[in-house]
Amino acid sequence: MADVKLTGVGKAYGDVKILKGIDLEIHDGEFMVFVGPSGCGKSTLLRTIAGLEDITEGELRIGGRVVNDVPPAERGISMVFQSYALYPHMDLFENMAFGLRLAKVPQAEIETAVNRAAKILHIEHLLKRKPKDLSGGQRQRVAIGRAIVRKPEVFLFDEPLSNLDTALRVKMRYEFAKLHEQFKTTMVYVTHDQVEAMTLADRIVVLQAGRIEQVGTPMGLYEHPCNLFVAGFIGSPGMNFIAATVQAASSQGATVRLGGGESIRCAVDAGSAKVGDKVTLGVRPEHLRAGVADNALNTTVTFVESLGSMTYAYCSNPGLEEVITCAVEGDRRIGSGSALPLAVPPEKTYLFDAQGHAFQRLGTVEHRHAA
Repeated sequence: MADVKLTGVGKAYGDVKILKGIDLEIHDGEFMVFVGPSGCGKSTLLRTIAGLEDITEGELRIGGRVVNDVPPAERGISMVFQSYALYPHMDLFENMAFGLRLAKVPQAEIETAVNRAAKILHIEHLLKRKPKDLSGGQRQRVAIGRAIVRKPEVFLFDEPLSNLDTALRVKMRYEFAKLHEQFKTTMVYVTHDQVEAMTLADRIVVLQAGRIEQVGTPMGLYEHPCNLFVAGFIGSPGMNFIAATVQAASSQGATVRLGGGESIRCAVDAGSAKVGDKVTLGVRPEHLRAGVADNALNTTVTFVESLGSMTYAYCSNPGLEEVITCAVEGDRRIGSGSALPLAVPPEKTYLFDAQGHAFQRLGTVEHRHAA
């Protein structure tokens, strides 16, 4: 096993900078997940760790060794791609054994390694089949098995579940979690799916435009986003954002006025804010309390989405441009067009200044972040 440390890492294609001063330490045995929108640089960052992309500036260490100029095959890593990248003319055994044969590993060791990996992944009965005879989930297991047999110090996964259907993705997430628990090897995983990130990661790196916005545990990012971008990216459905103006502010809390005339109390340290400042109120759909009047928004339901165990009501207010999403129990009946007051618990609010930076929530410990 090994840690991975990036110091001031940058990547550019000519004058176009893709990665901008990345400072990150991935601990030995940690499951680290990179998330962010398309084009944010998460796959490029993974490929620089793998050695598939050259680093323009900065330093990359794996296991304490500087590897900027070390070929991929000598970095002690194995990578699993989105496309599986299996050889169609080889059966599964040979697909998994291919890298070991290139390394001139003795046949007895190859058989032991492949059979062990196949047993771990529950594909030992498929070893004589060709990739075309397999389901998507089985192909992904073969790709993972090919990485396992090399006994790498670091596993790298580039959106490995994106080609699978929803049910299979859920099952494979469980398989990845079991693999990490069993091998306790450093794993770096790229995904655009924040649900995958929240369920798999020890820590998450949120990227935007080639920069790290914040690093933290899944619940740390959910509860303490450092800015509007992270707050909107983490959580499903996304956080509600409402334009507001500061009415009162101190280190003990704030009161903001919304476009519809409502005043909402927020349990945040707003000592740096001034009356009249433009701010953004944030509240997650699952934290709104439907039908309770205190510290509330008055809304009208415009659309209802019933998902069985949960129902999402999409609501409007004449003074607000934003649509407000509220989550309620699935057995609650809400009709489109009905009035629905939504209470906003002060302790569940978020408040962001005009630059998008979060005010610290009261009663919480501020999480360190990179910006």
